[in-house]
Amino acid sequence: MPRATVHTLGCKLNYAESSTLTRDLEALGYACVPFGEPADVTIINTCSVTDEADRKCRQSIRRALRFNPGAFLVVTGCYAQLKPDEIARIPGVDLVLGAREKAALPHYLAALDKREQPHVAVSCIGEATRFQAAFSSAERTRAFLKVQDGCDYGCSFCTIPLARGRSRSADPAEIVAQARRIAALGRREIVLSGVNIGLFGADTGASLLDLLRALDAVEGIARYRISSIEPNLLTPEIIRFVAASGRFMPHFHIPLQSGDDHVLGKMRRRYRRELYADRLAEILAAMPHACVGADVIVGFPAETEAHFENTRAFIEDLPLAYLHVFTYSERRDTVAVDRPDLVGEAPPPAERSRRNRALRLLSDRKRRAFYGRFLGEARPVLWEADHHDGRMHGFTDNYIRVSRPYDERYAGRIETVRLADFEPDGSLAAADADLPMLA
Repeated sequence: MPRATVHTLGCKLNYAESSTLTRDLEALGYACVPFGEPADVTIINTCSVTDEADRKCRQSIRRALRFNPGAFLVVTGCYAQLKPDEIARIPGVDLVLGAREKAALPHYLAALDKREQPHVAVSCIGEATRFQAAFSSAERTRAFLKVQDGCDYGCSFCTIPLARGRSRSADPAEIVAQARRIAALGRREIVLSGVNIGLFGADTGASLLDLLRALDAVEGIARYRISSIEPNLLTPEIIRFVAASGRFMPHFHIPLQSGDDHVLGKMRRRYRRELYADRLAEILAAMPHACVGADVIVGFPAETEAHFENTRAFIEDLPLAYLHVFTYSERRDTVAVDRPDLVGEAPPPAERSRRNRALRLLSDRKRRAFYGRFLGEARPVLWEADHHDGRMHGFTDNYIRVSRPYDERYAGRIETVRLADFEPDGSLAAADADLPMLA
C-alpha cells in the first residue's frame, strides 16, 4: 500500500483542508502517516501571512526532502498561490498547486515520477471560484469546520484576498450536513473556521446568524466556537443568540489590530476603537463570564511610539482575556508596501520586537487575571485525549485551560470540575473530579 503524509502550517482553515486531503488520499488507497515517517507522497499545505510564515514553509519543504528524498513532493496553500515560482526553484519540489487546484490533488497524483522541473498549476482565484467544503477530524474531541473562504476586505497590510480570493460560502444545509458527519465521528466540539466568517452568506443570500441557528439544532455536538469574527460584523443579534444558546460557547475572538484610530484608518480597517469597546461591553453585559481574545499587529508603518502607547493603554483598559500579538511584516502587493506615501515608514525591526514583547507581557497578565476570576468556581471542561507528563488538559466553556491527572476514560468527555490553583504551565488545576459527569 502506498504511503502519504500531509504537513500543515498556518491557520485552522488550513488544518480543515489538510484533513479533507487526507481523507481523499485514504479513499485512493494511501496509508497516511505522520510527517517525518517514510512516505511515497508528501504534501505540504502552506501559509503566507508573514515573511516568517514563508520562511517556515521553505524550512518544512527542506525537512520533507531530508525525511524522504525520493518522495513525490507537493506544495500547496497560500504560499504556493502567492509565490509559486519561488517554491518551484527549490530543488526536489515536484508539484506546486494553487488554491483552486488544491481540491483536485487526486487528479494530479496520477503521475508520481520525480522530475527535473516541477509542474506548476496555479490559476487566478476569480469570481467563479466555488466554495470547497472541508473539516478536520484528526483530534478525538474537536473538529475545525470550514464554513467560509476568501475576503472582500482590502486591509492595507494583508495578502489573504490575493491568496484566497473573494468571500464565498456554502448553503447552510451543506454545513449542517458536514456537522452531522462530524457528530457521527464522535467529536464533541466544532470550531467554525473561515477567512472572514462574518461575511458568511453574503454571496448566497443567507447570513451567519442563519447558520448558527441551523447548527444549534444538530444532535450530538455539545459545543460550538466561532474561531474569529470582525467587530463590525459581530452583530448584537449574534451576541444575544450565543448568550441564549446552550451549545455556542461564551468565547469570542475579535481582531483588534490596533487601538489607535489613526492607525486603524491607515490599515483600512472597517471600525474604530469606540465600536470595538462597545462590542465587548455588549458581550459582557449578556455573558459576564465570557472570554474575549484579540489579534493585535505592532510595528505597522503608520504606528508611531505615541500610537503604540495609545494601543497599549486601550488594551489595558479593555476586558480582554488574552492577545495574539503579531509583528508587522512587509508583504509584496499590499498598499502598505506599494504606497508608502499613503501609509508611512515602518519602525525598525528592534522596535517592532520591543512592542511585541510589551504586548505579550500584557497578554500574560490579562490571561492570569481572567483565570483568577474563576478560582474556586465549578465549570464544565471538555477533556482532550493528549497527555503530557502524566496529565491531561481541557477547556472550560469560557476557554480556561484546565489540567488533571491523565485518565483515558475522561478523553472526549465533559466533566464539571472546581477550578483550583495555577499550574506551572499556566493552566488551572481541576479539583473535585468526582462532580457529576455531564456527557
